[in-house]
Amino acid sequence: MPEHLRALIVVLVLAGAAWIVTQPSVARATSAATAQQWRNWWFGFTVVAFAVGSFWLYAAIVAIVLLAQRLKPIDALAAYCLLLFAVPAATVDIPGFGLINYFFTLSQPRLLALLLLAPATLALARQPGRVRLGSTLPDKLLLGYVLLAAVLQLRASNFTSTLRGCFYLVTDVLLIYYVASRAPQQPSDLRRVLQAYVMAAALLGILSVFETLRHWNLYSAMVSTLGLGWGTTGYLSREGLLRANGSVGQAIVLGYVSAVGLGLWLALQEGQRRTLRNLAPALLMGGGLLAALSRGPWVGAVAVLLAFLWTGRNRVQNIAKLGVAGIAGLGLLSLFGAGQKILSFLPFIGTVDSGNVSYRQRLLDNALIVIDRNFWLGSVDYRQTPEMQSMIQGQGIIDIVNTYLGVALNYGIIGLALFAGFFIVILWQLWRTQTRLAMDSELRTMGRSLLATFFAIALMISSVSTIVVVAQVFWLVAGFAVAWLGLMASKRPIGKIPAQPVSAG
Repeated sequence: MPEHLRALIVVLVLAGAAWIVTQPSVARATSAATAQQWRNWWFGFTVVAFAVGSFWLYAAIVAIVLLAQRLKPIDALAAYCLLLFAVPAATVDIPGFGLINYFFTLSQPRLLALLLLAPATLALARQPGRVRLGSTLPDKLLLGYVLLAAVLQLRASNFTSTLRGCFYLVTDVLLIYYVASRAPQQPSDLRRVLQAYVMAAALLGILSVFETLRHWNLYSAMVSTLGLGWGTTGYLSREGLLRANGSVGQAIVLGYVSAVGLGLWLALQEGQRRTLRNLAPALLMGGGLLAALSRGPWVGAVAVLLAFLWTGRNRVQNIAKLGVAGIAGLGLLSLFGAGQKILSFLPFIGTVDSGNVSYRQRLLDNALIVIDRNFWLGSVDYRQTPEMQSMIQGQGIIDIVNTYLGVALNYGIIGLALFAGFFIVILWQLWRTQTRLAMDSELRTMGRSLLATFFAIALMISSVSTIVVVAQVFWLVAGFAVAWLGLMASKRPIGKIPAQPVSAG
């Protein structure tokens, strides 16, 4: 049996088991009908992707199914969150048929943006009373950043490259942020899309644990069968353990996606009993976080927990208890050989792959020299400078493992100020707004979760570039945060968030 079909069987069995355990939480946050629809979409599109052997046939089937649903904007956003990791974000060029080299590059996130978010954007724009894009300070900062990036696309070598770059800014930034920030019109809408993301990350988690245990990347053969460009480093190990990729293709991205999922999961826990079934999504995402063997996301997960505790009741006592438990755990691990091996993986105190730390320091030093030469607006050919050429790794690439440096190198200090300002303003508004709500309010729990998650994202992207789905995820969470702020500004009632069924009409 071909490898991709064997992998499909494993994916269906493991994801099926995870779905059985976690489906009640989906039904509780949405409805039984919605849970069934989500299940059918995820498993159906997964089977199609593994079985058809052509990305174009897969894309056609997905387009027919999703467009036929005529989804409302909030349903389209939930579907985007659910399916974002169902198929790898590997790429293929749409041929130019002799007119140009190619029209643009297509991938799973971009396909979903065109099929789900573009129609949702049009529907939202037609709705009366909708808050227009650019009305809030985060909107203004984002639009300034996108406009600057679009203008600087003119530095590209030809007109088609400029148009292509502007198109990507629309599909990969504006559509995601606009729908995520405008589609949720009531608290239950926001709960629904958070649950969709958590469900997607939980399914990814169980598959990732299997990959590490069996030393088998489940999605590699499927990507080759579809004729896509993977563009990843393949099998990577640390101390003999495979660093799982899952469907996102990079271990650090897997850890990042899992850490974000854990943060969003906290938003759904107010009033929930701590049963094994309710904890199952978090345990699965925690498994994915560990299977990635990536220290940056581990730091991000700790940041989520600390920020969430800091905004809750008895914050000093709870953080102190966590600190004591952590120190005791580290001390206990140091007494055993296996425990010492675990300690060697940890950030700050571990010794495994310490060269990654020195690479990041060298990158920062060299990038600052290049940024100083093109201080205000960056440079299109910064990779050709001697300082950056010295950063070429064994794979023949210059890995800009810092999103903030990448922004500054491409768009200068002006672009960095707009980009970082966007994060800072949202974090400040989340902090200020959630403190005004009752501590036992479900909406405050949601605000604390979004604050903790977005804070962790701001930390994690300092150790990873906008590869694969990194950018899509932080634009999504930024949109969720702005949507929550909009709900608070509208002075909606604060109380228990009712679950409402999804309408596909």
